[in-house]
Amino acid sequence: MKLFIDTSSAEKIIVGLDDKRFETEARKDKSQKLLPFIDELLKKKKKTVKDISEIEVNTGPGSFTGLRVGVSIANTLGWVLGVPVNGKDLRKGEVVEIDYD
Repeated sequence: MKLFIDTSSAEKIIVGLDDKRFETEARKDKSQKLLPFIDELLKKKKKTVKDISEIEVNTGPGSFTGLRVGVSIANTLGWVLGVPVNGKDLRKGEVVEIDYD
């Protein structure tokens, strides 16, 4: 299953599971809302993080802090699960770069 993360907006978080997208408000505490939101969506689908086979994260442009939150969580999950993030193999030293412009 593909996990999609978009935290580029200062107003909302968008998370996708395969082709479906879900939004939640995130004006404050984006860093504290993203992981619980992903967990909630996985539980609704009767899935776990172990079902994630790849991750796609929006790398910008967008909110500086928002992009850092999304990419950091995507990189962490990708590393722990051993799955590619934006097609990059983090365990081989490949890097997901952020576009702040």
